[in-house]
Amino acid sequence: MAQTNRIEENTASEVNQRIEEQSHNNVLGYAAQGKDAISKRIDELDAEWDVERALMTGAGVNVLFGVAMGAFVNRKWFYWPAVVGAFMLQHTLQGWCPPLIPFRRSGVRTRQEIEREKTALRILRGDFQGVGGDGDDATAHAEAAWQAAKS
Repeated sequence: MAQTNRIEENTASEVNQRIEEQSHNNVLGYAAQGKDAISKRIDELDAEWDVERALMTGAGVNVLFGVAMGAFVNRKWFYWPAVVGAFMLQHTLQGWCPPLIPFRRSGVRTRQEIEREKTALRILRGDFQGVGGDGDDATAHAEAAWQAAKS
């Protein structure tokens, strides 16, 4: 099972739904803005941090903090990086750990969720021939692109 699927499966359904609705609304919003705006958004998505990167960065910062506090303040602070390590092991084995909750609730997406929006935007931009519908109706075109990207 892919790591991104495990994260989504271990995230509250209302959080997953809110994240998907936001991505879907992003696609609908960019549908009428033209290819330049879509290209700019795709560049933003390329730079967006996924939940794995955010989690690993947070873990690294917390380990360094715990080691520094243990070395310079009180040895009991060495428990801090041990707890962080346990969370990372839990995440590796189960695809979930407690620090994921605030990341997901704040809207940090998995790589797969980011790629889904990016693919729909690329379809809208015309990167794929024959995918995403035709015509002048930007909303219908965006809906078709979103459905194609979800497939």
